[in-house]
Amino acid sequence: MTLKNGFELDCARQERSGDHIRLYLSSGNTTVTSGEAAANYLDVASDAIVRVETIPDPPAETAPLNIPVKQTPATEPTREEMQTMLTHAGDKHNIDADLLASVVKAESGGHVRAVSHVGAQGLMQLMPKTAAEMGVHDAFRPEENIAGGTAYLDRLLLRYHDNVALALAAYNAGPEAVDRYHGIPPYRETRAYVARVIREFNRRKKMAATGQQVAQAK
Repeated sequence: MTLKNGFELDCARQERSGDHIRLYLSSGNTTVTSGEAAANYLDVASDAIVRVETIPDPPAETAPLNIPVKQTPATEPTREEMQTMLTHAGDKHNIDADLLASVVKAESGGHVRAVSHVGAQGLMQLMPKTAAEMGVHDAFRPEENIAGGTAYLDRLLLRYHDNVALALAAYNAGPEAVDRYHGIPPYRETRAYVARVIREFNRRKKMAATGQQVAQAK
């Protein structure tokens, strides 16, 4: 919703009261109690609203499906093999391997043959068009998928000047959506995705720091 003063608001619903409209502001991914919802509103004059745009959520990503692909004999990599591939790709593109691992977990749960209902494939859930652009011939081969996904994430980080949140949002919803909204799109699925990846990344860093402290104490 756009107001005359240029402000844009993300509203969950609106109610008319005389010559004013009460706008209940969207709470994003946060669960709001009834009491909080009642306080989370803004009253504006009816003529202060310039434009109202309904923003649909993009198709919700369902849990990846483990669909076997006949032409791909590759097996699930071990944890050590996965880490080696992530480290190699991260070193090549100067991206933290823990960030890549966090993307893999959010995208496919680490399943090599994962396929989403919209056709994204493999560990880093590459769409066929993106895979082709990144030079990936078989998205179900772990090393190819990670290499392509990392190259694509690197492209997005460059585009958004190393803003990890925006790059992740673009990885999930597409750069067109990020550019259109000048930030993380107001899609529940995208906002949840960005938060999930960053939370996992921070968890990994915390675990690594704890392990290092224990090692130093011995």
